[in-house]
Amino acid sequence: MCPVCGTLLELAESPQATREKAFIEKLVKQGQSKDEIKEALVAQYGDAVLAEPKGSGFSLSAYVVPIIAFVVAVILLAFAVWKWRKAAGKREDRHPEVEGPSDEDRQRLDDDLARYDL
Repeated sequence: MCPVCGTLLELAESPQATREKAFIEKLVKQGQSKDEIKEALVAQYGDAVLAEPKGSGFSLSAYVVPIIAFVVAVILLAFAVWKWRKAAGKREDRHPEVEGPSDEDRQRLDDDLARYDL
């Protein structure tokens, strides 16, 4: 991150961002690893330059809160589905089975259909 404007370094165009890009390029040419470059950037510009929260304290909530929110959402969704299925089962119990036509109605239907036989 650009420490001056707070935007991504590759998008920033401030003089400070240009100096930071040159500093990173110099470290890469020296053959330093990614972790070594990150340490050098933090030493030079501070923690905000990495744009990632620390793994402790209040910053840890950036990692923990989304995970907890996801777990709670899954639990609530599972509970809602369970209640909907339970309610649907109760609705089916309230309605008695529908009986078919009686023998008299069947005979009358057969007679009516026989008159229209083509």
